[in-house]
Amino acid sequence: MHNSIKSELIETAQLLQRVVDEHIPAIAEAGKILVRALKNGNKILIFGNGGSAADAQHMVCELVGRFLRDRAPLPAVALTTNSSSLTAIANDYGFDQIFARQVQALARPGDVCLAISTSGKSPNILSAVRTAQSLGLEAIGLSGKGGGELATLCSPCICVPSDCTPRIQGAHIAIIHALCKVIEQELFGTA
Repeated sequence: MHNSIKSELIETAQLLQRVVDEHIPAIAEAGKILVRALKNGNKILIFGNGGSAADAQHMVCELVGRFLRDRAPLPAVALTTNSSSLTAIANDYGFDQIFARQVQALARPGDVCLAISTSGKSPNILSAVRTAQSLGLEAIGLSGKGGGELATLCSPCICVPSDCTPRIQGAHIAIIHALCKVIEQELFGTA
């Protein structure tokens, strides 16, 4: 058991080191986009499936609540949480429209979408990003190795260099925390 735990943590640490080595510029660019939107009074719409849905909700709680310091709440919405809307949209329009319809309803000029997909191939994520872009919104992606089609649609798309879903998700949370820290520092100064 100890060896299994140790190897899991070592592999995660090694992956995070690769993210540091390869993706700091893209993460910084994502931070600039998010900070600019929030400084201009806009909101962030975040969405994903499964574990990525939980990551979307996690980031929203860090922004609307707080990350490291007590400060004003920031406008962010997880499009993964309204079960009535999700099931109605899936039933009436198809599962691939569950986020796109919400983007269409909630997005305003200057808002930003953050799309999370470990494969970068989820049809409902891609549909929402295309809808956001048709409305003139910037879209940031978090994905896994290669990024799938999401990497071609989002700028930046931070593609964690792994094919292992749990490892990708662990790196996504670390990236989300880094973005939340940058947002707090840029908007509220260092504590």
